[in-house]
Amino acid sequence: MRIATIGLAVAIYVLPVTGNAQVVVEMGSVKCEQYLALPLDKARDFSAWMSGWFSYELRKTWVDLVAYRKNIANVKAWCKYHPQETVMSGLKRAANSQ
Repeated sequence: MRIATIGLAVAIYVLPVTGNAQVVVEMGSVKCEQYLALPLDKARDFSAWMSGWFSYELRKTWVDLVAYRKNIANVKAWCKYHPQETVMSGLKRAANSQ
């Protein structure tokens, strides 16, 4: 009985530590095929991050929600034809063509 109590105490102490793991993602190396395969909530987070990063790069301090949705649709359409390219490379090409 005492061993079970000690085991339970150790488990309660250790479990919260394992729940705090963080995942690091190199955003610039995400390929189009990976982006298109993301679940909807993760794709939304990724799209928002990339949009914010590019807005910063282009020194835009406003958000146009209509343009944002259009840009996401354009990136997804481009990615369908370039699955091995990184999303970042497609966005850089698009930004340079403006």
